[in-house]
Order: sequence, then structure tokens, then C-alpha cells
Amino acid sequence: MVNGGWPKQPLFHSRDVPALRGRQTGHGFCDRVKGNETEFCHVCRMNGVMKMQHSEVVGRQETRNEIRIDWVDYAKGFCIIFVVMMHSTLGVEAASGREGWLHAVVDFARPFRMPDFFMISGLFLAQVIDRDWRTYIDRKVVHFVYFYLLWMTIQFAFKAPGIAAESGLIEVARLYLVSLIDPFGTLWFIYLLPIFFVVVKLLRRVPVAVVWLAAAALEISQLNTGWMVPDEFAARFVYFYTGYIAARYVFTLAADAQANTPIAIGGLLVWALFNGLMVREGLAALPFVSLGMGLLGAAAVATLSALLARHGVFKPLRYCGRNSIVIYLAFFLPMAVSRAVLLKTGVITDIGTISVIVTACGVLGSLAMFWAARAVGANFLFERPAMFWLVPDKAKPAPRPVMQPAE
Repeated sequence: MVNGGWPKQPLFHSRDVPALRGRQTGHGFCDRVKGNETEFCHVCRMNGVMKMQHSEVVGRQETRNEIRIDWVDYAKGFCIIFVVMMHSTLGVEAASGREGWLHAVVDFARPFRMPDFFMISGLFLAQVIDRDWRTYIDRKVVHFVYFYLLWMTIQFAFKAPGIAAESGLIEVARLYLVSLIDPFGTLWFIYLLPIFFVVVKLLRRVPVAVVWLAAAALEISQLNTGWMVPDEFAARFVYFYTGYIAARYVFTLAADAQANTPIAIGGLLVWALFNGLMVREGLAALPFVSLGMGLLGAAAVATLSALLARHGVFKPLRYCGRNSIVIYLAFFLPMAVSRAVLLKTGVITDIGTISVIVTACGVLGSLAMFWAARAVGANFLFERPAMFWLVPDKAKPAPRPVMQPAE
């Protein structure tokens, strides 16, 4: 044991931390969620940082007395790469009229790719949900609105000339206005997140079981109105809410995976075979089945990420996870450019290989844009300027200009 009573191995094993055990007061599940998850997330900051009262953390020194929860970054990195891979692969195949071997990998990830992303997004919500509405709206709504409007405009600027040439300027203006109520291009994820944050806070007094069952029913309904907001809300909210109410158990799962590596690997192999079989047989997207596949896949990604976090060789994946929102915002441009160049030059003819290269260009190119923006002082592309804050960041001195990272 280290100072403060924290277990030395495995890290973040909630059963070993007195404050995180289930309360023995007869409270219902709803009360336990509001108690245990809030207590845990008050220790683990929203950005994945855990403040410690001691300097020793699992046998190593932290100069700033803080660490990040590594596996969460790995999970985000894992998912953002699969997101870029999906868009890259489908884009290459649509442009070439042929299907490549990477399509099978994209299909394999379909049941869990976005469910895990949304579950991870809800994991630390209990730490901030008690904030006053003004601060909460600033951090969880205005924050994402800023980046959506900025990058929607940037994406639109690249696509507008083609739209104007084909349909005229009036159509360009119409589509831009429509994008304010129906997410544009690849940006629907950050459009939905603020909605999820607000809905969960509004529903705090509603019993957890009622909300979860309603969210599950929405997912099972496979709503298809043709409008992305209600359709994706119905399909994804249950995973976000599950991350919020089950955070303690997700962290316990990750800790158990690190403590029992052989069992975790065996479980992952069984899951991979099951997931692949369900996808191949066309069963993964069926009502009820899709919900189970999404939850199971999200748990598998958490387990895999916990194992990857134990080895330094996968640190580039962690870096991608720490900057997942950067990649998400900017990957469209290097992806589109590399796809056009590769298909037009014909230097490489294998569609699967082209898809892999385009995926790599999307990830690395977006990070390069991030580094370049910082180098030339264009921080506003990936950090929210102080003028767009409703509530100043108290962690930074005023009136010095402050920025809030996109992540």
C-alpha cells in the first residue's frame, strides 16, 4: 500500500478503495450511482487525470503528482483510428467502384466502434454533472458548439465550390443553414455530445433504471427518420448513459484485466471470434442483438486498452487517444487529399492497401495540422479562445488570455 491507502497493484481497482465500495445502507441502484460514481469521478478528473496525495504511483515518480488513466487514452486512440479507417475505406471504395480487403476490418469494428466512443465519453460525467448550469453549459455545450461551427465552416469551404458548380450558390447557402440543425459531414459526433450532456443532467431525478431502459428501447427501435440527430440519438444515447452510470464497473473491469492478463486475453479471443461470426452471418445489426454486441464490444475495447496500457510500445496509440478530438476534427482534409492523389496517379492499384495508406494519412495528417497550428499561433483551430467562454477558467490567471483544449 502507498500513502493515503491506495492500492499499489492493480491501479484503479475500485473494490480496493474504501470510498468506491458499494454503500451498505440499503440505498437503491440509483443512489449508488449518484454516490459511488460521483465519488470516483471527483478523484479522476474529466480529462483523465487523477490527483494523488503522494508522489509514488505504481513504482514510479510523477513530477507533477498526477497521472492520466492510460487505458482510457488507449481506448480513445483505438476508436478514433477505426473511425478514420471507416471513412477512408468507404471513401476509397466509393471513388474507385471496388471493394478492398480492409472492408472486412471495417465491418468487424462496426458493432463496437461508436458504442465504445460514446461509453468512454460518459465515463467521467459524474465528476462534472453537479456544476451549476452556466458552468456546465460552458464546458459541455458551448465548448463543442464552437468547434462544430468552426470546423463545419472549414469543411464547407472545401466542398462549397463543387456544390456551387453543380447546383448553384443558393444551394450552397441552403446546405450551410441546414447544417446548423442536421450535422454536416463527419462532425455529427461532436454535435450529439452536447445534447447528451444536457439530457443526462435534465434527467438526473429520473430513476436510473427508467432512463436506461428507455435508452435501450430507442436503440432497439433502430429509428430511421432520415434526420441524423434523432436517428443517432436513438442509436447511441444508451452507450453514453451506460458509461455514466456504470463507470465504477468499467474501471474495475480494466483493473481486473491488468491483474489477470491470461484470462483477459482468452476472453478477448472468444469475443473476437463471436463478434466476427455475428458480423459474417449478418446478425450483428439485428434489434436487441446490436445492443448486446455494442455493450460487449465496448467492454472488450476497455479490456484490450487496459492490456495495451501496460506496454510502452503502444504509446503512439495513447497519443492519438489524448488528441482524439484533434484527429476527429481535421482528418477529413488529409484523407481526401491522399485519396485523390493515390487514385489519380494509379501508383498503387490494390484498394485495400490504398485504404490503409489513406487511413494513415488521415491520422498523421491531422496531427501534423495540429502541430503546425500551434507553431504558427493558429491555436483557435483546436483550442477555444477566452472570448468564447461563458465562465472563465479559474485554474488559469486572469486577465491573461486562456484557451480550452478541444479534447
